[in-house]
Amino acid sequence: MRVDVSLNNPYSNDKVIEACAIFGMMDLSGRRFGFRDPVKAISNMRERSNGLGAGFAIYGLYPEHKDDYALHIMYLNRNAREKTEKLLEQNFDVLKAEEIPTDPKAYVQSPPPIWRYFVQPKKSIAKNISQDDYVLENVMKINTGIRGALVISSGKNMGVFKGVGFPEDIAEYFCLDEYEGYMWICHGRFPTNTPGWWGGSQPFNILDWTVAHNGELSSYGANRRYLEMYGYYSTMYTDSEVMVYALDLLVRRHKLPLEVVAKIFAPPFWFEIDAMEPKERNFYMALRQCYGSLLMNGPFAIIAARTGEMIGLADRLKLRPLTVAIKGDLFYISSEESAIRLVAPHLDKVWKPRGGELVVGRLKTLKLLEIPQSGWEDEKLY
Repeated sequence: MRVDVSLNNPYSNDKVIEACAIFGMMDLSGRRFGFRDPVKAISNMRERSNGLGAGFAIYGLYPEHKDDYALHIMYLNRNAREKTEKLLEQNFDVLKAEEIPTDPKAYVQSPPPIWRYFVQPKKSIAKNISQDDYVLENVMKINTGIRGALVISSGKNMGVFKGVGFPEDIAEYFCLDEYEGYMWICHGRFPTNTPGWWGGSQPFNILDWTVAHNGELSSYGANRRYLEMYGYYSTMYTDSEVMVYALDLLVRRHKLPLEVVAKIFAPPFWFEIDAMEPKERNFYMALRQCYGSLLMNGPFAIIAARTGEMIGLADRLKLRPLTVAIKGDLFYISSEESAIRLVAPHLDKVWKPRGGELVVGRLKTLKLLEIPQSGWEDEKLY
């Protein structure tokens, strides 16, 4: 049967600008659950991706190694693994190393071998630096210095599984039916400006932070150059990578509250700042002066995660969709409400945050935090 594509694209546009599917599901009580609902939900948004990238981040994944850094490393050539393992042996105590189990019958494109290593920094070497900074430094050494090796996951008690295929194919390939976690972050990719390849698939991770992104960052060049000053190097050929590095820099290293980070990523416009009261205006002007290079310019919606928290944020004009819902202890963020309704038909609450609004689900608190783009008052932020 011949399909008339002109019906779906009557003006012959060369890009699909609203695509990529993101979905996050978290049990706020900390109960671990399997892959069924997350895969079912992200697969329901199949038309938002095109088979050129998909992936999952799972938190609470490795309770037996909860205090160890779990490195998932993708090898794109034969020599990369040998060089990488030599570096790991020099700088870490490697507690366990194994190739991640996969299903060869899954429909994926040219999969590279992916190994996981549970490691601890060698105390004799990592003396005058925090363990997280030490791991970050070595991740960047591998990603920039060893051709064909990419660390795609480096946190504790969590892991990223991603590649070229639709979400259900990637789930089958990595045998995700064998895993459980209290939080799943899912992505179905429709690349527009960057190649569809294994390393460029999402989610992106560094240390405890993970980001799944739908959008397009025109600020990527400025974002990337700013982050390079602090030792973060983008090597995976997609604009989304800068978001996860920016979160690690601002929250972990600069110790800024999430509410402030949201105002850096999606700040008010200058005409709005000019109309504010002096105290609030000075605060926003200081943010723009200090962190203007980390403004995420362009349409975006993200689901970000770290241990115990799942976060949703859209650009200040809400040019990408984002829906939030809760059912009992289960907290959902999604590109589309239909994906949530498929796995939880009867919700306690569902809403669509406005542009620039921060939504955070926190483990064990059973509370949601919603911070509006304007009209808020919180003395601790000024």
